[in-house]
Amino acid sequence: MGDRILHLLLAFVLSICLSIGLSKAMATDGHLTASASSEYNWNLPEWTPKPVVPENNPMTAEKVELGRHLFYEPRLSITGKYSCASCHKQSLAFTDGKQVALGSTNESHTRNSMGLGNVAYNSVLTWANPLITSLENQALIPIFGEHPIEMGMVGQEQQMIQWLQNDPNYRQMFNQAFTDEQPVNVDNLTKAIASFQRSLVSFRSPYDRYRYQGETNAISAAAKRGERLFNSERTECFHCHSGINFSDSAKHENMAFTQIAFHNTGLYNIDGNGSYPPQNIGIKEITQEPKDMGRFKAPSLRNIALTAPYMHDGSVATLSEAIAHYQAGGRTITQGEWAGVGSTSPYKSGFIKGFTITPAETADLIAFLQSLTDEDFITNPAYSDPNLPTVK
Repeated sequence: MGDRILHLLLAFVLSICLSIGLSKAMATDGHLTASASSEYNWNLPEWTPKPVVPENNPMTAEKVELGRHLFYEPRLSITGKYSCASCHKQSLAFTDGKQVALGSTNESHTRNSMGLGNVAYNSVLTWANPLITSLENQALIPIFGEHPIEMGMVGQEQQMIQWLQNDPNYRQMFNQAFTDEQPVNVDNLTKAIASFQRSLVSFRSPYDRYRYQGETNAISAAAKRGERLFNSERTECFHCHSGINFSDSAKHENMAFTQIAFHNTGLYNIDGNGSYPPQNIGIKEITQEPKDMGRFKAPSLRNIALTAPYMHDGSVATLSEAIAHYQAGGRTITQGEWAGVGSTSPYKSGFIKGFTITPAETADLIAFLQSLTDEDFITNPAYSDPNLPTVK
């Protein structure tokens, strides 16, 4: 485990160093003009606050469009067949439907692909790394990380920049997006991808129209009952899935402070002392604190009906199973190497106490969760693969 952590940290630090160094050294050609100053239109409903954007990477339409092309670009992988979109498909709210992700070399990962909807509102990124708070830095991990391999481009930095430089379309888009004398570089590549990711906003679900825009009939009576259950002290759901993005790790322009939280939900208790499978021990992998065993971020619930399977390891197949897990106050696994009674974990969150719920109430809760599906988000052409034919 110690070696794995060391490899992770080394890969991350190396990647950051590469991004900084390559930004100055690897671009090989100048450019004619730059116009990276256009004001960005978030296209948010009036009630929605804007995300917080880093001062060194302001949003522009040009950067977002470049980032969209790079997000769907398979040549950013070692096999030339794998892109960011391979694990983050728009039709599935930018998840992949798999229990755990597969990298470009078919290496099976240990964690489920997280959705990218409203990722700009996340105060901390990935399932269990409190150190990753910047989309720009996070983008380096899938491209250059080795444990596990995602895009697999470590050691290919010079070749990657070279072909981007030689591609007239990309050269033009980099020139339009950035004012640097030599704009095609790793630093700007990650800034563009981060900008596109920040543009992926989802606030137009039926629930949004009901709750924030006064459309009283936008959701069903069952969904309204489910909302009351969700926000009740009986189920406790709202404590961890709070605010406009249904997560307690959040930030936006109207928040006085940044929320960051990780929770142990009693998913495992292998040895009776709270242990999780060794490849997935939560933020304890970073902090080395015993109390952090099995603590993971509560993801946003927006578009949750599209993002199965659930939990950090994709081990819960359906919304009904997820509700049953919380109803029981933890999961009991009766046999196999991960057998144990999660409800008795000493590290379990105090919010996971278990509750009684009828089948009809479970159906209401699911109806509420389904009302969070934003059809505009999963069909918006601005978020789609720019290489696909335009539908007329």
